[in-house]
Parts: sequence; C-alpha cells; structure tokens
Amino acid sequence: MNQRFHSLDVFRGATVALMIMVNNPGSWSHIFGPLDHAEWHGCTPTDLVFPFFLFAVGNAMAFVMPRLEAAGEGRFWYKIIKRTLLIFGIGMFLNWFPFIKYDDAGNLVGKPFENLRIFGVLQRIALSYFFASVIIHFFKVRGSFVFGAFILLGYWFLCVAMNPGDPYSLQGWFGTNIDKALIGETHMYHGEHVAFDPEGLMNTFAAIVQVILGYLAGNYIIQKTSGEGQNKMAEMLNGLFVAGCVLVFAGLCWDMVFPINKKIWTSSYTVYTSGLAMLIISVMIYLIEIKKRTGVWTRFFEVFGKNPLFIFMLSGILPRLMGLIRIPGAIAPDGKTNYLTPFGWFYEYCCKPILPYDPRIGSLIYALCFIAMMWFLAWVLDKRKIYIKV
Repeated sequence: MNQRFHSLDVFRGATVALMIMVNNPGSWSHIFGPLDHAEWHGCTPTDLVFPFFLFAVGNAMAFVMPRLEAAGEGRFWYKIIKRTLLIFGIGMFLNWFPFIKYDDAGNLVGKPFENLRIFGVLQRIALSYFFASVIIHFFKVRGSFVFGAFILLGYWFLCVAMNPGDPYSLQGWFGTNIDKALIGETHMYHGEHVAFDPEGLMNTFAAIVQVILGYLAGNYIIQKTSGEGQNKMAEMLNGLFVAGCVLVFAGLCWDMVFPINKKIWTSSYTVYTSGLAMLIISVMIYLIEIKKRTGVWTRFFEVFGKNPLFIFMLSGILPRLMGLIRIPGAIAPDGKTNYLTPFGWFYEYCCKPILPYDPRIGSLIYALCFIAMMWFLAWVLDKRKIYIKV
C-alpha cells in the first residue's frame, strides 16, 4: 500500500499522550472523575486509553505483517519473538528501576527481586502483540476473526465455570488464583490492597483480541483504499463507522450479563472499546484525510506517535529517578520532616497553589505540564530524525 494514513499516526500518538497524562497526576488523591479508572465495573474515558493503544498496535500490524511474512518464516518468527522479549523485558526493567529505594529510616537499600512485579502495561502489550501475530499468521483474516470470537466466548465461559456464584468480583474472579499459583503473590500488583494483577495472565486473553480487531480494522482500511479501491474512501468510512456502532451496541448488550470491566479485561470491554476506537478512527480519517483538517492538534499528537514506546518508557523512568532526590518539605505533626521529590515539589509549590480551593485542578495542571515536557523531548527526537524502534 502506497497511501499513508496520517490519521492513524495521530490516533496512536493521542493514545500515548493520554496514557502518559493519566499515569502522572500531581496527586493520586486528587483526580477528576473522567481522569481516573472505574473502581470496578464500568468504563471512564481513562479506561479507554489502554485498549485504544492495543487497537493501534493491531492497526500498525496490518501495514507491517505482509512485509514480515514476505521475508520468510524464519525472519517472521525472529522479528516477533525479538520484539516481544524486548518489550516484556523493558516492562520488567521499569518495574524494578531504579533498583534502590529509601527504607523507613531514610537509608538507600536495594529493591529485592522477590518483590518485583512480573507483569505490567508493557508486558501486556508484548504478550498481546505476540499471540495476536501468531493467530493472524496462521489463521489469516477470516480465521482470526473466528478465533478471536472463540477466545472472547471461551474467556466468558471460564469466568462462569470456575466460580458460578461470584465470577466477576475482585474476590471471585478465577484469574487471581492462577496468577498466585504461577508467579506468586509477591510478584503481583497490590493496588487493590490484595494480591490482584490487572495485567495478569488470564485477563490477557481478551486483550489479545483487542489487537486482532485493530488488525482487522487496519486490513479493511488497506483493502478498501488500495489498488482498484482508491476511490472507495466513502465506502470504507461507512463500513468502518457501521462496524464501530455494531461493536459498541454488542458490547453494551453483553455488559448486561458480562460486565464491562477493565481490571479483569472482560470480553464485553474488548468489544465495546474496540467499537469506540473504530468510531473515533473513522471520524479522524474523515477530518484528516478527506477534509484536510490538520494543524497544531495533529502535529502535537503525531510527535508522540513517532517514538511511542520510548516516550512511554521515559515517562516512567523520569519520575522514578526523581524519587531518589529528596527535598525537605513541611514538618509533620510527629516532628518528622516530610520529603518531596523535585516533581513533587513542583506540584506542591507551583501547581497546587494556582487554584487552591480545588486540589484536583492543581493535579491536572501538573499532569499537563508533564505532558508538555514529554512532548518537548519527543519533538527534539523527531526534529533530529531519531526514531527508537523496539
């Protein structure tokens, strides 16, 4: 395919920017509702960001897979295995970095491997990319759709079969016990105050289908706008938009019996968010490719899309590095000194005082400043034509 869809680059860049923003508020205690995840069932705008990125991974695969397969079987396997291991390894590196921390006495000590979280966002991207690539390679377009439907239905069946009485709760979801048995509680996420990993093994099943659906959408766009289909842009947009509406409707209907839930990545969540991604991409293609409504907003997001994984990794490394620098802050009631990191100091003394009556505003201002800093770094890389590919 000779035509390049600028809108897909903008979509990918926007998801990276939003992932960075929602992961870096000024204070986790002060966040506007739409910028926080749903407590359990449900879907906020923030809950759309990760599935949209996986969908974008699938879109990109539609453009890359033909070249990989044409290079031969050996080259294909080398590329996808190498990329999977690199992304997974970078994710584990981020979880462990910077390898040292302050203990309760204020001394720097090593971070023990026995408490290292194995899974995470990048690890899910790696596993979803790998298994989606294998499925698409062997089953092609039609077979991948059928196989993806089988995965979604099979995951639903497992949830109910493993615990018919309470399959969708934090305590009743079957995947936690499997994660505990395979990787151990000390290597799991404890953000829910118990050992539960929202990026664990079992809830990766439906995430794989997210990538497959992104691939199918990308392949549809290619097929409808290449060769004899160069003048079929309107037909492609109509088909993509209708497919998005159907998936959104199907996801909402499925939600009645299999709740939309990001933390256990339910099948209804995959279907619903994939439909929304199709709708947004179809609107972006219409505005950017047909109406040529480009400008500052497209250039802003496109910069993030040039080095997506590297910029996301950097957004995790910088706060961790800053965490090793301690700036004396206010004195606590017990007489101990509270310490701030440089980023924490910036939030506390520069962002928070702007509108002190609502600390959520200061927290949002900090997140926007952080995004601006990451954009500048991404812009410098793009200006110098430095593209770090994994």
